[in-house]
Amino acid sequence: MSVPHVEFVEMTGHIVDSLLLPKVLDAILSRGGRYHVETLRLGQRQDDPSFARLEVRADSPEQLEAILADIHPHGAVPAQPGDCHTVAADMPGAFPDGFYCSTNFRTQVKLSGEWVDVEDQEMDCGIVVDPEGGAARCIPMVSVKTGDRILVGRQGTRVFPPEAEMRRHELFEFMASPVSSERPKAVSVREIASAMRKTRAADEKVLAVLGPAVVHTGGSELVAKLIRDGFINVLFAGNALATHDMEQAFYGTSLGVSLDKGLPTDEGHEHHLRTINTIRRLGGIKQAVEVGKLKSGIMYECLTRSVPFILAGSIRDDGPLPEVITDMLVAQDAMRRLIPGVGFCLMVATTLHSVAVGNLLPAWVKVACVDISPATVTKLMDRGSTQTVGIVSDAEPFLRALVNELEKGGAA
Repeated sequence: MSVPHVEFVEMTGHIVDSLLLPKVLDAILSRGGRYHVETLRLGQRQDDPSFARLEVRADSPEQLEAILADIHPHGAVPAQPGDCHTVAADMPGAFPDGFYCSTNFRTQVKLSGEWVDVEDQEMDCGIVVDPEGGAARCIPMVSVKTGDRILVGRQGTRVFPPEAEMRRHELFEFMASPVSSERPKAVSVREIASAMRKTRAADEKVLAVLGPAVVHTGGSELVAKLIRDGFINVLFAGNALATHDMEQAFYGTSLGVSLDKGLPTDEGHEHHLRTINTIRRLGGIKQAVEVGKLKSGIMYECLTRSVPFILAGSIRDDGPLPEVITDMLVAQDAMRRLIPGVGFCLMVATTLHSVAVGNLLPAWVKVACVDISPATVTKLMDRGSTQTVGIVSDAEPFLRALVNELEKGGAA
């Protein structure tokens, strides 16, 4: 009879009502392991944390390692963790073998016997450690430099997954299940408006991630109003959103279709390209505002209200506009620099940008994703952005309802 391989792990927090403990037990059994609950102390009141100490058994070191890797993201950490282990990167742009792969959940590492918060929390990164400075931060693979001390393995690490309370009072607490087109949209919009007000009151930033359908459906002026009223503080988009927004300002069309009459206009198919050409000849969007050529729209409000924006390029872009960042890695880093301080993210009508930005956000930033297709929200959640609430709606009706709801509470 083989001797089982054993590890003791501990969990602390709202591990029962948030179903974290059952998930851990199920993961152990699913991997063919066994467990014994050595200690279980339940909180006496709803706000009290609970504590569990488990003995995890497996038939081989490999099986035990697989089990521990599976339960670690749920907050199960070794009972007696030592300091984290690092290895110097032996080449630029790549992690050492066995590197720790980060999640978007709050994470700590143990340095000199003390738990230290990991900064710049982001999923699918590594963690670079400064033992002398007592600090650690997430780092994308491409940014690794030779000699960086990179965290390897899970020793001396712990993750704090989100804890769902049993009593749920807000949209972002009870609607974090897959999106449904049958949810009451008025309630959803009201809660999103409330979250945006709370974000502003906390002196945090609201990030908007917008696709060109915002303009196509007639929502450009609604977004412009949100910017003027101080409810959008950062904008991430692509070449198309900016182009069609300015096409509307110059020609009153989007993709050549009149936004007043809803009909194609003569030579309207040329309008977006002529818009790009006009901006390129002037030197950029800022110059178009300065010379009085651009007088309205989303981009106009961003420039006149000092709202920073990132336009990330695509292989299919026409032009593109001078401000569009065509290097993917440069665009990612530009977005990362604007994410600190973001407390709420509103994504409207863009699948690729929504998933990309979702990958950059820590799990504590609440996200509302609005799209005519439920698949957009599903993709976002499947890729780890579980803090997302989804609304199935076309862009303009949602934005109109949101502006109306926010007006009830007053503008900035």
